[in-house]
Amino acid sequence: MSQSDFQHNKEIILRDYLALERTRLANERTLFSYIRTALYLTLGGIAFMEMEDFKSIKWLAPICFILSVVILLTGIIKYFLMKRRLKKFYATSHSLKTHIEP
Repeated sequence: MSQSDFQHNKEIILRDYLALERTRLANERTLFSYIRTALYLTLGGIAFMEMEDFKSIKWLAPICFILSVVILLTGIIKYFLMKRRLKKFYATSHSLKTHIEP
C-alpha cells in the first residue's frame, strides 16, 4: 500500500462524509483548472501562428499546442486517479458502517 492511499480504522461520521464531498468537489474544480489552462495555451498557440509581424517567434505555436495536450491529459489522468481512490474510500467506509450498525 502506498503512502498516498487513504486509510481509516473507525466509523465514519457526518463530518468525514462532508470532508469527502469537499474533496470530490475540489477534484472536479482542479480538473476544470487543467482544462482552462489547456484552452489558454491553445489560444496562445493560435495567436502565435497568426502573427505576421513576428515570424521569428512562430515556433512557439507548436510548443503551446503540445503543452496544451500534455496539461489536458495530465489533468484528466489525475482526476480519474483521485476519483477511483475516493470511490474506493467511500465503498470501504460504507462497508465499515454496515458492519458496525445492528
